[in-house]
Amino acid sequence: MNPLNKNFCGNTSRREFLRTVGGGFTHLALTGMLAKEGIFGNPLEAGTAGLNPLLPRPKHFPVNARSVIFLFSCGGPSHIDAFDYKPTINGMDGKTVEVKTFGRGGKKNEGRIVEPRWKFKPYGECGKYVSDLFPHVGECVDDIAFLHSMQADSPIHGSAMLMMNSGSLISGKPTLGSWINYGLGTVNQNLPGYVVMLDKTGGPISGAKNWTSGYMPASYQGTVFRSKGEPILDLRHVDEMSRAEQYRIIQSLNHLNEGHLESRVDNSNLKARIASYELAYKMQSTAPEAIDLGRESDETKALYGADEEPTREFGEKCLLARRLVERGVRFIQIYSGGAHGDHNWDAHGDLELNHNKHAGNTDKPIAGLLKDLKRRGLLDETIVVWGGEFGRQPTAEYAVGSGRDHNSSGFTMWLAGGGIKGGVSVGQTDDLGSTAVERPLEVKHLHATILKQMGMDPNYLSYFHSGLDEKLVGVEGAEPIHEIIA
Repeated sequence: MNPLNKNFCGNTSRREFLRTVGGGFTHLALTGMLAKEGIFGNPLEAGTAGLNPLLPRPKHFPVNARSVIFLFSCGGPSHIDAFDYKPTINGMDGKTVEVKTFGRGGKKNEGRIVEPRWKFKPYGECGKYVSDLFPHVGECVDDIAFLHSMQADSPIHGSAMLMMNSGSLISGKPTLGSWINYGLGTVNQNLPGYVVMLDKTGGPISGAKNWTSGYMPASYQGTVFRSKGEPILDLRHVDEMSRAEQYRIIQSLNHLNEGHLESRVDNSNLKARIASYELAYKMQSTAPEAIDLGRESDETKALYGADEEPTREFGEKCLLARRLVERGVRFIQIYSGGAHGDHNWDAHGDLELNHNKHAGNTDKPIAGLLKDLKRRGLLDETIVVWGGEFGRQPTAEYAVGSGRDHNSSGFTMWLAGGGIKGGVSVGQTDDLGSTAVERPLEVKHLHATILKQMGMDPNYLSYFHSGLDEKLVGVEGAEPIHEIIA
């Protein structure tokens, strides 16, 4: 046997092995130097994140937006009763038609049409048809891009929510807010970079999995603000203790934790705890002012509906979101609806009762948020996203009643601000609104668009985990929705 053909370790020649590992060492050294110089947009990897992983980092692209507010309509709002005008259905109420649907009730080949229960009319210069469920949002359509051909990979609440929030049906993946804070850091080190506000009725199905940081350091997970009373407890420092004394205690705790961390460098929970002590201290001087809605004028509160029922709760959350983006918080998610049944938008029984309630709670606050951001010059740098985990079918779920089953085959979401074109609509469902037939859009396309507008390349932003370069948009990647980018 020719010794030149002998393989080292069974597959690689000695020369090839030395060349490869040599290059590898050089690569590691170069990577480290370049990372220190900020050449790479995202130098952090599992187990290597510093004690302050939320420091601002370079962008891949020129920035259009610096913050995101995601208004999540939990349960699945009916697109054909809100923003996807289907005049063909008018006059068909109660008629059984051949239509393939797939929802909680399984696959069906026919169903009883439920005619939209609300009238539609055109709004704005673009003439967009919006139903009477959202008259205030209708006033803002010239600033909104509607996506009428969204599709999800599951018609089941839990998995569909995970898909919308993390890009995966499987739990344990970092969510959109985590990816944004990982990729960009936060510009305000005195407030959380990722805030979640739940409905007073409770959290969504799957709970904290919807704002987890997954395999990323725990510092990137969402911080939940309370839905009742003060959003954050225990912000006041102890009167008997000076700020200097308090900080010395925190420094002592962190010193002990850092010593413990030296032999446990992969413990992201411990790193997050260390960082949280520092953040909690800083928040005592910053957060009370940020969350104090009493500093807002009566006119502003009225704009959001924060001065009356039933819009007070959601209006206060939207107003708080505006105050947070003013102060540099990267990602805020507000849930409309929680728990089960008619506590959210999951209208299996009485569609009118359900949607009148939830739209009535949110329509004015959403419009108030858009109008307030715009007049303050903040809409240009803030992406507002609205939608749920899926839509609803054009047919009834039961033999009687107006309730609709889940629809993951074609539904509507919309975006505004942050370099997004207003007054445009992309995609189309069929005449009944049952499935996307023109420009089908997956959740990853929505995520890619948001990342792009925040200054990140969705196909480059990655996190090395278990031997893989994990990405929010998956290994196959995804293009942004270029039709809505200004």
